[in-house]
Amino acid sequence: MRASPKSSREGIAGVVATAQGPALAVLVHAAAQKGQANRAVELAVAAWLGVPKSSVTVKAGDKSRLKTVLVAGEPAMLAALLQRRTASPRLPSAQSQ
Repeated sequence: MRASPKSSREGIAGVVATAQGPALAVLVHAAAQKGQANRAVELAVAAWLGVPKSSVTVKAGDKSRLKTVLVAGEPAMLAALLQRRTASPRLPSAQSQ
């Protein structure tokens, strides 16, 4: 994930290229202080995937724009869901879910 804190809107904005490879662009209103943006990223990803909020956790990149998130659940189902979500020509935002 590539987080963009203090954004004017929230949600998943698409797939972007990073030095580490492709990543989902996550826009959040929260500022990058005291873990607020990390929590907002977790909530945006959970809403976008349609999974419980408690299922998504930032595992790496607490103080970085590039984050690794863990999504709890059945791996095959989550992989298929992620494939469907990223294959659409226009990725839906977390708010439209």
